Amino acid sequence: MNNYIDSKVTRLVKKMTNVGKNTIATVHYTGTLPDGEVFDSSDGKDPLAYQVGKQQMIPGFEQEMMGAAIGEKREFTLTPDRAYGERSDDAIEQVARDQFPTELPLEIGVMMAAQTPQGPLPFTVTEIADDVVTVDFNHQMAGKTLKFSVEVVDIRCDDSCSCC
Repeated sequence: MNNYIDSKVTRLVKKMTNVGKNTIATVHYTGTLPDGEVFDSSDGKDPLAYQVGKQQMIPGFEQEMMGAAIGEKREFTLTPDRAYGERSDDAIEQVARDQFPTELPLEIGVMMAAQTPQGPLPFTVTEIADDVVTVDFNHQMAGKTLKFSVEVVDIRCDDSCSCC
């Protein structure tokens, strides 16, 4: 009987001490491109907390962190298919200049958002002609390989699910 109870307690404790589905993982991280350029980091900021299994992180990041324990550091590289996907030429569109407010100064490289029934859809202005603006709806990190250095600082049960 004691062995049964001990194994149940051990499994319950493991759920709370390792990153897994229905946990909230809190991490410090640095994301870099292959050339070493930092594209995002929690350095000097509060750590990032995310709900595992709720699609709050890119797929590869969440997969690589599964099973990590508090205090554990992991380094991994994600190819585009495990991060923001490949770039798609279908996501580049030409929009009539008159679709933009006249008082809005347009510049190449500026990020904006189109309002859709599903919510805002970000895009980047890539070309400006007299009557046409070329916009790119690809995520800015699409097509890029990303490297991460991550340290788990806390793991707790996601109380909203009543599952741990």
